[in-house]
Amino acid sequence: MKKILLIAALVAFHTLLHAAPPHKYVRIITSKGECLLKLYDETPLHRDNFVKLVREGYYKDLMFHRVINHFMIQGGDPNSRYAAERQELGEGGPDYTIPAEFNDSLFHKKGAIGAARDDNPEKASSGSQFYLVQGRTFSDRRLDSLEQVGPGRQKIPPYQRQVYKTLGGTPHLDQNYTVFGELISGITVVDSIAAVPTDGNDRPLEDQRMEMVLLTRREAINLEREQAGLEPRNSIFTKFLDLFRPKY
Repeated sequence: MKKILLIAALVAFHTLLHAAPPHKYVRIITSKGECLLKLYDETPLHRDNFVKLVREGYYKDLMFHRVINHFMIQGGDPNSRYAAERQELGEGGPDYTIPAEFNDSLFHKKGAIGAARDDNPEKASSGSQFYLVQGRTFSDRRLDSLEQVGPGRQKIPPYQRQVYKTLGGTPHLDQNYTVFGELISGITVVDSIAAVPTDGNDRPLEDQRMEMVLLTRREAINLEREQAGLEPRNSIFTKFLDLFRPKY
């Protein structure tokens, strides 16, 4: 009997240690409130780069330097940290780009995060600049017209059409800019920042700064447990097991 219990305990221990890791989550803190961002596993290059920068404190005190109401709010230019008043921004970033990671199931709904880029033919993303989608709602007629514009335009799937008609977004960016996550809370923060007065370069007249914090593994696990209707786990035994898990 004791042997059976020991085996069962070892199996449970192994299962806990090797359970699928949770998604990566980032808290975005602004003067207008906080957002909680979920990064997609389907875009690992963008996910891992973003996590690395957040861990390094790269985004601390950077601005949302380009804000267009009913479209998006853009940030991540390191030149914005100490930018002079009215200084034009948008060219800064690390000395690398990230290969595009397009996925038909990931699209520019309201609250999505996408990677900014220049007009390079490979559509490679900026190493640090990103935007949060605000967008607008679309009628079927307008979505039909978007499907017919540009070379190689594809049909917008029914589910995505419904989201663009109700929640809204920016469908004309799909398959042109990499979407690598979405807000799971705090979408009103995007609305608030998008509505601030701006100058001729779409820079807010009053600086809109950010700070980012990566949720710990335990915080991410408990968040996903709560989303599934389960109680969070914070016991001493749970924290002990967390010490033996692979690096998160």
